[in-house]
Amino acid sequence: MKNNDTLKGHYALFASRIFSGLNMNALKFLLPLYISPLSCVTLRLVFGTAVFWIIGIFEKPDLSSVADRVKLFFIGAISVFGYMLLYATGINYTTPVNFAILNAIQPIWVFILSVLFLGEKVTSNKVAGILVAFLGAILCLLSQPDKALATNPLLGNILGVVCSLCYAVYLILTGVILKRVSNMTMLRYTFLGGAVSSLVATVFGGFEAPMFLLQHNTKELGVLFYVLLFPTVVSYLLVPVGLKFLRPTVVSIYGYLTLFIVTITSLVLGQDRLDDLQISALALICIGIYWVSTAEEKSN
Repeated sequence: MKNNDTLKGHYALFASRIFSGLNMNALKFLLPLYISPLSCVTLRLVFGTAVFWIIGIFEKPDLSSVADRVKLFFIGAISVFGYMLLYATGINYTTPVNFAILNAIQPIWVFILSVLFLGEKVTSNKVAGILVAFLGAILCLLSQPDKALATNPLLGNILGVVCSLCYAVYLILTGVILKRVSNMTMLRYTFLGGAVSSLVATVFGGFEAPMFLLQHNTKELGVLFYVLLFPTVVSYLLVPVGLKFLRPTVVSIYGYLTLFIVTITSLVLGQDRLDDLQISALALICIGIYWVSTAEEKSN
């Protein structure tokens, strides 16, 4: 039974990371020519909210308090909405590989925030891993892809760093509340908060989606449907399965699969061209995250 549970965890994370990786390439294709970043985020959050609330109807209610649900709502309104908007806007300006490299430092932010607010133990190996990973992030920030591939790589890279920090805040905040509520309750209320924020922003910013006005838009609609269903819904449902059955170190290492998928897909589609600086940044960040993850595992 234990082996079967472990396999479930591996399958869930493998599928989730593939969906997440292809999501970057899909958004790079859609934004901003066929749909604006804000409009895409609004569709994702509204769609995800509808699906999670429908699924929640068939689940046994948990004993979560009103206070916890309100907290989750505001976490979603700020962190989930902020993360998705930074994600969509950032990838609009830089290349998928650059964005994926910078997005990969999320575990580093999680550790730093855990040290500051949750009393996480600090060791020399963890500090060394953080320094190595941040050196890789700096190299990535300084990289300058071809202007035909990235309209404003420095801005996009900076947004990628802030995006990864925003998601780390989301993980820390929801991690505390998840000890008292179910995963579905967390998804329902955080996505609801994010959807409300996106709809308010859309009222002021407008809804721009030229793809819906095109006569031949089957390809564009197919890519959008993929973004709405797999990275937005399925991936969020699969991650908790991996967290349940696998060790934290194994879960963090699966983040490298996203980098691999994004890199290969971007090269095949012509969305990016790797240079020595990107390769060096990718290697340093992977080494740094692995170093911190293994050090954290040994200290537990």
